[in-house]
Amino acid sequence: ERKSVSCAIASVPLGAQAMWYLEVSNSRSPLITCIFCNLLNPAAIYANNEISLGDVEIYGFDYDYTLAQYSNLLHSMIFNTARDILIEQFKYPEGLGKYDYIPGFAIRGLHYDVQKSLLMKIDAFHYVQLGTAYRGLKPVPDEEVIELYGGTQHIPLYQMSDFYGKGPSLKQFMDIFSLPEMTLLSSVIDYFITHGIEFDQVHLYKDISDAIKDVHVKGVMYKWIEKDMEKYILHGDEIYAVLNRLVNHNKKLFLITNSPFSFVDKGMKHMVGKNWRDLFDMVIVQADKPNFFTDRRKPFRKLDDKGSLQWDKISQLEKGKIYKEGNLFDFLRLTGWRGSKVLYFGDHLYSDLADLMLRHGWRTGAIVPELETEIRIINTEQYMHSLTWQQALTGLLERMQMYQDAESKQVLLEWMKERQEIRSLTKNLFNPQFGSIFRTFHNPTYFSRRLVRFSDIYMASISCLLNYDVNFTFYPRRTPLQHEAPLWMDQLCTGCMKTPFLEEMVHIR
Repeated sequence: ERKSVSCAIASVPLGAQAMWYLEVSNSRSPLITCIFCNLLNPAAIYANNEISLGDVEIYGFDYDYTLAQYSNLLHSMIFNTARDILIEQFKYPEGLGKYDYIPGFAIRGLHYDVQKSLLMKIDAFHYVQLGTAYRGLKPVPDEEVIELYGGTQHIPLYQMSDFYGKGPSLKQFMDIFSLPEMTLLSSVIDYFITHGIEFDQVHLYKDISDAIKDVHVKGVMYKWIEKDMEKYILHGDEIYAVLNRLVNHNKKLFLITNSPFSFVDKGMKHMVGKNWRDLFDMVIVQADKPNFFTDRRKPFRKLDDKGSLQWDKISQLEKGKIYKEGNLFDFLRLTGWRGSKVLYFGDHLYSDLADLMLRHGWRTGAIVPELETEIRIINTEQYMHSLTWQQALTGLLERMQMYQDAESKQVLLEWMKERQEIRSLTKNLFNPQFGSIFRTFHNPTYFSRRLVRFSDIYMASISCLLNYDVNFTFYPRRTPLQHEAPLWMDQLCTGCMKTPFLEEMVHIR
């Protein structure tokens, strides 16, 4: 019986084998069912945890990449300026000036191993996704990656990023501003390797981080945006609609941002209007997140209408006033805004959301701009066909692996090769170097794991709130566990498939 099955499979072209198998293997139920009955909505809000907006009384917001969405043109500006700082101030080779920003090279959520100069994508189980490890601008062979980590793809917990994405030797890039940093890091390493220049990995990483930091800290980026807001700020009119709608439904609003007041003020006037502060009960700038959420030592300071510091002690937080620094513990004491009646939105899973959810019980919303592009790719016919065929091949491999004669083994090897080709093709639809920010080939990424852990809901932009009633309840889909709803239908009933080695097992006492 085993011989006849394997010969029948091997006698037809590989492309037709799975279709044949789908038809004859189980007449009562198909191997896979249609999993794409409806297209996904890029403007939808997706829930990790059940949350009713009707229970939310207070809405909080970060500013950069939450209220203010920026054009990707900003990335090349950050890259070029930091590159020039390396050349002019850190005395790096002038040849680096030939490197330009590469849009789409990196994705958010990647890890960088400082000692090994490796930029790579890691899944939720701490495994490096093979084919996504880069040193400089060139991929590192899978065999070398495995050898570098002691014969495995696994990164031990003690080497991984800590609670805020900063491990002893691995750094995780979690914010959108890190895209030009990763590209600059890869470009500099590429130059040094190409020209045979020895370098200290730790010093190089620190120099590049400092150059990128200078662009932000010294206010260079703020000046670009202030000079041409139409060019750099996106969807401003939608932000006004969101905030105004919440206020009209008697919701309290507050803003906590690390950006300075003058920059926020100009941006909010551009998006919302000169009276934007009337919408907010509280505005806190230069908050120094994530320290704002954990450090009790910094008191609040008040700013006047021109942004100048005041010296009086803060005993209450007044509506319409601007405050600098401070800490969450004083914020909670002075406002009484605690627990699940508060919903805070931010783009950085660590700096904005982690502490609020885990330590303080606030509800949290993650802004993930990449979601819109990824969903549009998922909705394409090419992706649907690739994923469906990949799932079919996986089912074939799982069920037919019991046949161990030479011909069957050859067919299985060809299926495995085709499956790997399709997986690579699917990855490349999102990003040729690193694939999707949400998935490795099949597992969730480390970024996805943090997204689920630290956010109740997530969406592409704040404007997605306009698609829902202010009392809407978000229900997460019941994602089946492996033992609850098997992907392959033959596991649903023991009568569907004979246990492969039952005859051998009966002799075991």
